[in-house]
Amino acid sequence: MAPRIFILGATGYIGGDVLHTLVHAHPEYEIACLVRNSDKGAQVASQYANAKLVYGSLDDGDILGQEAKKADIVLNCANADNEKAVNALTKGLAARETEKPSFYIHTSGNALLFVTDIDRKTYGESSTKIYNDWEGIGEVTSLPDHAPHRMNDKNVINAQGPKVKTAIICPPTIYGTGRGPGNQRSHQIPELTRSTLERKKGLQVGDGENLGPNVSVYDLSDCYVKLVEAAVEGGGRATWGNEGYYFAENGEHIWGHISKAVAKAAHKQGLLSSDEVVSISEKEADDLAWWGSALWGANSRFHAVRARKLLGWSPKKGPKDLDDDISDVVSTEAKSLGLVPGHAAKVAG
Repeated sequence: MAPRIFILGATGYIGGDVLHTLVHAHPEYEIACLVRNSDKGAQVASQYANAKLVYGSLDDGDILGQEAKKADIVLNCANADNEKAVNALTKGLAARETEKPSFYIHTSGNALLFVTDIDRKTYGESSTKIYNDWEGIGEVTSLPDHAPHRMNDKNVINAQGPKVKTAIICPPTIYGTGRGPGNQRSHQIPELTRSTLERKKGLQVGDGENLGPNVSVYDLSDCYVKLVEAAVEGGGRATWGNEGYYFAENGEHIWGHISKAVAKAAHKQGLLSSDEVVSISEKEADDLAWWGSALWGANSRFHAVRARKLLGWSPKKGPKDLDDDISDVVSTEAKSLGLVPGHAAKVAG
């Protein structure tokens, strides 16, 4: 009997690309997708005619529980912080009438590691602290409760039991155009690019020396698929529960360098008069984008060891691909804003 998988976030950036990768890798899987309305349902159905559509939201606990009860694996690529949704889904899995364990895979985020800079208000400064999900797993799963995403991470870990195995994937800054049926746009770098084009200057928070990991959305999706495959095998070599925490990264960047790369690409395309980068304050960053101070100014350094060791995850894309993507992001954001390249770009090209 084919594994039954219930996906939340199928029209989102991460979930959509995961859906694409999963269907292409395993067309035999039976997949159900939560969608909010008929428009979202049409997006999924247009690409995945065999996917079952479940209409509802993350707040519809009864619907989530009923669908989870029918699934072998629940893959939550939607809101990282909706505790009620996690409770409904894991309770539904626990209510399944089978001796085999079921699996809940949750999406968190590297904002978890912003906590030190948020507490100290040290935005744009470098840090030597690097977390890892192997030897340092206990530190990762015992961060203070006020750290972003921490409360729901605990909720997921605590849901582990005899009938339900849980795991968390924690993505960093993600780049690349998604291949899903809905949103194909990432967030951190596109929002920095949008703000740069609107302000007509390159922007960095403070000194721009803070660091963070990155990963291609395609490699990230492969990590999800490998964890799903382990779940299909009854758990495989993967770890679950207290040790079921998987970082995903294949490189690191300095945010000031990202700001400079965006400004250079925008200047080259004739969208800025120069590639100058100016420093902005915490408040200015927050005025430009929701939580911009942390998204572009906080440190969140980590090494992804567990997925490589246990799942055989081997990401393919690296720094050059991120550099190439920034040029594409600038073009896409300019088009979205209705901006026309300046005369210099037209002459050049």
